[in-house]
Amino acid sequence: MASLVARTGRHLQRYDTVGYRQVVGCIPYRYRKTNKSEELEVLLISSQKGKGMLFPKGGWEEDEDIRDAALRETFEEAGVRGKLEEKLGMWPYKSKRCDIMHNGYMFPLLVNKELKQWPEQNIRKREWMTATKAREVCQQVIRR
Repeated sequence: MASLVARTGRHLQRYDTVGYRQVVGCIPYRYRKTNKSEELEVLLISSQKGKGMLFPKGGWEEDEDIRDAALRETFEEAGVRGKLEEKLGMWPYKSKRCDIMHNGYMFPLLVNKELKQWPEQNIRKREWMTATKAREVCQQVIRR
């Protein structure tokens, strides 16, 4: 059984050669059957402060590989497990909480298990929604 305690602290945090913090996470998704077809849904979680929705992500630590870090962060924050797919890429972004830059790496995760208990269940809400709705509410979507 996995630990129900989230990792804390930044003493093992990875940074690139110019000082960008390395952040990894997942875009959890599933197909929901409707009367006529299957509809794609994605899972968003509330931010720690409860202001906005986002995909689960967090620090990639020195003692784990990128895929393990993405799975760990998604388990800790969203309480889901599934099949991790190929990395979508990297994007640099500025932290909203402090004046530092991050490199973000995201993976699609086809969810096959939604847990009733997970480490951050008391500080995060999770919500399945269509990709269209997620684009409207997600803090991490690049708006053009």
